[in-house]
Amino acid sequence: MCSRVRARWGVAALGCTGLLCAVLGAVMIVTLPSIVKQQVYKNVRIDPSSLSFGMWKEIPVPFYLSIYFFDVINPKEILQGKKPEVQERGPYVYREFRHKSNITFNGNDTVSFLEYRSFQFQPDRSSGSESDYIVMPNILVLGASVMMEKKPMALKLLMTLAFSTLGERAFMNRTVADIMWGYEDPLVNVINKYFPSMFPVKGKFGLFAGLNNSDSGLFTVFTGVKDFSRVHLVDKWNGLSKVNFWHSDQCNMINGTSGQMWAPFMTPESSLEFYSPEACRSMKLIYQEEGMFEGIPTFRFKAPSTLFASGADYPPNEGFCPCLKSGIQNISTCRQTAQIEPVVLPLLWFEERGAMEGETLHTFYIQLVLLPKVLHYAQYVLLALGCVLLFISVVYQIRSQEKCYLFWSSSKKGSQDKEAMQAYSESLMTPAPKGTVLQEARL
Repeated sequence: MCSRVRARWGVAALGCTGLLCAVLGAVMIVTLPSIVKQQVYKNVRIDPSSLSFGMWKEIPVPFYLSIYFFDVINPKEILQGKKPEVQERGPYVYREFRHKSNITFNGNDTVSFLEYRSFQFQPDRSSGSESDYIVMPNILVLGASVMMEKKPMALKLLMTLAFSTLGERAFMNRTVADIMWGYEDPLVNVINKYFPSMFPVKGKFGLFAGLNNSDSGLFTVFTGVKDFSRVHLVDKWNGLSKVNFWHSDQCNMINGTSGQMWAPFMTPESSLEFYSPEACRSMKLIYQEEGMFEGIPTFRFKAPSTLFASGADYPPNEGFCPCLKSGIQNISTCRQTAQIEPVVLPLLWFEERGAMEGETLHTFYIQLVLLPKVLHYAQYVLLALGCVLLFISVVYQIRSQEKCYLFWSSSKKGSQDKEAMQAYSESLMTPAPKGTVLQEARL
């Protein structure tokens, strides 16, 4: 009798457990997506309490700038009118470090900051050293020459004399470090002395001198605390809601983010839009394909063919004119070479890329891939387990009722069996003497 009662309690507990698992699994299926989204919203907004704030403040993803120079092989022959011959040299790779400072939270759900960048040469990733010499057009001489084209003959002769006296030539042979980060040139001092405000360079001249240990302007972006749909979107740049470099309202708009982080839950229909201070304009990248990086699903975005198309080929870009050929962006209106006429002169090409690695990659994989997968499958496992346990308890109850029915419906058997069964039933109702062991009779 006791074992039977315990069995019934066990079945009841089994059924309750199954019901609980089934309910929990069903609740997870219904509510888990919204819970996950809420946690993501909470952790990607720009707030000191969010998990991503430290990453936003000082980006842990290593960015690498790879430079490829066009080394001129026949400079003397070019001066004699022959076709230039160049050899690609590189890559010369630099690690880019970024960190934000002067972070100020405003009352309108925005935050303002300055982001500083610095570059460090990476010999192990480079095909050469910063001490390598590169022959390339002397940008200062060519720029000064173009600047003097419409000047009086006396000034042209004076400039020619300065070139000769200072030993300036149409081509220069300088190190990678000089070309990148700047070198002293007496020609700069001469031009600034006799032609003030006509030359944009002061002190050292280098193609990337203005980027190292400098900031990209004051950004004000939305934090997403009050309105998550606007998280990371730029509100103002240097206090401006739009720039005035170009010739149309559309081209002057400041759209997208600051180019580092975007809102989560993107789809192939999404686009990556950002404002680039270096290009003085907003840009939009479009979806290309899905991919996988170290076990993390990714979307690859690319620049559309119309991004740097000429206004003649793509009318919406007419605002960026005066236009050159498609593929070339004229930024003279926002980065003055002053009265220097535009010259298309290919000197180098570069690419910038970054990828997660180390502890950051591991954290992203755990938080964004592994944990959601575990929770996704757990909800269905709980639901299935609950259904199985419920099924087992129901089957046991049905079988127990059948046994009871057979036990009490013995009237179909012989009279002796009936009397025996009745006597046994009565004995079950009579308390057993102390020390008696009860045994279950079998039919």
